[in-house]
This record gives sequence, C-alpha cells and structure tokens, in this order.
Amino acid sequence: MILVTGGTGFIGSHLVDRLLAEKQPFRILARRPGSVKNAIASRGDLATGEGIAAALDGVDTVIHLAGTTKALSSDGYRLGNVVAAENLARAIAAAHRTIRVVQVSSLAAAGPAPNDGAITEDDEPRPVSLYGKSKLEGERRMRVHVPEAVIVRPPVVYGPRDTDVFQILKSVSQGIALRIAGEERWFSAIYVSDLVEGILLAMQSSSAAGKTWFLAHPKPISFTEMIAAAAKAIGRMPRIITIPPAAAFAAGSCVEVWARLTAKPGILSRDKVREMVCARWVCGTERAKRELGFEASTDFVEGVGKSVAWYRTAGWLR
Repeated sequence: MILVTGGTGFIGSHLVDRLLAEKQPFRILARRPGSVKNAIASRGDLATGEGIAAALDGVDTVIHLAGTTKALSSDGYRLGNVVAAENLARAIAAAHRTIRVVQVSSLAAAGPAPNDGAITEDDEPRPVSLYGKSKLEGERRMRVHVPEAVIVRPPVVYGPRDTDVFQILKSVSQGIALRIAGEERWFSAIYVSDLVEGILLAMQSSSAAGKTWFLAHPKPISFTEMIAAAAKAIGRMPRIITIPPAAAFAAGSCVEVWARLTAKPGILSRDKVREMVCARWVCGTERAKRELGFEASTDFVEGVGKSVAWYRTAGWLR
C-alpha cells in the first residue's frame, strides 16, 4: 500500500492517475478526505501531525509530494516544507517497521548552477530563496529520522493542470512576454508525466535507499527557446518586454503587499525574483540515467505543445 501526500496537487494528480491506471493500491493523505475524488483518502494534517500515524497503517511506501511553493512569509515556507516533512518523518520512524519513502523536493534546494555548467548531486547545496532553503531543510529533517529516504529534485515541472508555467503561456497568448535584463538564462525542465515515471522508478529501485537524484530532461533550454516554443504552440509571436532586475524586485514587493492584504500569496514575489535573476537553473541528469535507468523522453517543444492543447480543451486558453 502506497500513501501519497499532496495527491490533489498538480504533480500529485498525475501520479494518482498513473497509480489508478496500474491498479496499484494507494491512499491519499488529506485534511479534507471528502474532497478527494476517485481515490481512497485518510484524514491527516502534516502541519500538526494529526492523523499521520493512522494513515500509515498497512502502508509500505510513502511518496511525499505535499509542499508549499508560494507563501506570505518565511514561516509559511517553514510550515509547509520543513515542519510537514519532520512530522511525517517522525511518524514513519515511530512505526518501527520498514517503510520506503520517496520525498519529492526541488532543484531550488540545491541552488543554481555555475556558469556554463550543471549542478550535480555531489555539489554542496546553495539555495538562494526562502523556498529553496525550506526545501533543503525539509530534506534534512526527513533524513534525520528516516536515513534511507530517497529524495528526488525536479526543476521546472510543467504540463496539463499546471498553473505556474501556464502564466507564461497565457501571457504569450496575449502577445506579451516579460524578460529580466541581462545575460541569457537557461534552465532544466521536465514534463509532468516524465517526472511521475522517474518517481516510480525511484520507488521501485532496490538500491535507492538514502540516495538523491535530479529528475529532468537532459537538454536544458534558454528563455529565448522557451518563448519560441510557446509562440509556435500557441500560434502567436509575443512582444518581448525587457525589465531591469531592480524593477522586477520592485514589482515583486508590490505583489507581496497585495498578497498580504488579500491573504493569498501570488506567483510573483521578491523571493521568486531572487531565483529568476540567476543565469543557470541547470542540473545534471547522468546519475539518474546511470543508476535508475531514467531519461525524460519529452522535450520542451513537444511538452509545451501537449500542454497548450490541454489548456485549450479545458478552456484555459483560447
């Protein structure tokens, strides 16, 4: 039996679809089980630890996807990414039996790559954002209590149902693309179904205990290539508007004020701009290929084409 945290989120929903298709027994940890469709759910709260022990009954594998990607403050990131991981890890350790854990973290926990290079699993993590620092601390808290936990770090994840990369596609469809001034920026990315495949391979590997892998498409893309791929899929070439980094930080600050007033964190913040101004969010994929036999098969042009088709069918894009 597999316990999935974050099963109602973007990545989690695709993982649940795959588990259902393969008829694998699983349940979802949820604060409101009644809101979960087409799957068995157990009531539990990672922030408080309530209900986790009961949800682990009969479970031999945990896939920990739940996390906070947007928050109003550092406390929000800490609660969603550090406290949640520690509460889950303590409950797993307290079960006093072997439970395999796959924790889905983020490239942000490792930090950006050096110039003209790619960061590897052996490099010392140097996160630059509150989000990245909280994801790294969440990894460490998990490993304190469950040393054999497997950690996977995806970069930008995109595909049907995503709401973050979708904002870029929506902007392109409206004829505008914003670019922060400076050198060309490069990043690794992974299509969501490829990521699910990598997660399941990490779950099934007999030699995975205690290891960390980056899961990404082997070919990084530039901002220019990303916009070109989006424009081709959408059928509209946007006007590129370049803004100075200082203006980006100012915009992030303004959005933060509005977010606090509405109690709803947005996709833009000064924390996100700290990540956006970095030149290379590129990770190596050789270890995952060598040790897991994993290689993402969907390149960005194909993946963004599939995504745009889904957004149009769903009515998200015209």
